[in-house]
Amino acid sequence: MSTHWLIPLDGSEPSLRAVDHVVAQARELGIRPRLFLLHVQAPLSSDITRFIDGKTIQDYHREEGDKVLAPGAARLAGSGLEHSSHLLIGEAASAIVDFAGSKGCSMIIMGTHGFSSVMGLIMGSVATKVIHLAPMPVLLVK
Repeated sequence: MSTHWLIPLDGSEPSLRAVDHVVAQARELGIRPRLFLLHVQAPLSSDITRFIDGKTIQDYHREEGDKVLAPGAARLAGSGLEHSSHLLIGEAASAIVDFAGSKGCSMIIMGTHGFSSVMGLIMGSVATKVIHLAPMPVLLVK
């Protein structure tokens, strides 16, 4: 049976630490999970999109997504671990959980900024939402 893990990336150092953690754990445990890197972007406001054609918007999302996904993909490139990169537009937490389910992921590994519980409540932490929505285990890397 193949192990599939999802690593959501948001362009932050904590999300890249999640990639490093996965590489280290795979080496330590001697496993070769199939990895999915995912970046979820919020849709652009209709105030913006009504003045811009669809191709320009699509190109913008792709370019911004590539900027976020490239460092994680580069860290995995030399590890020998199979991976693919994906970009979605939508609400981050639900998109992450839905994607993990659609790919048969057995775990979601994501970086967290380590805010206090009060700050997490105020910020509406994506990680907290993912934990509540996901039917599979979620590993948070600080």
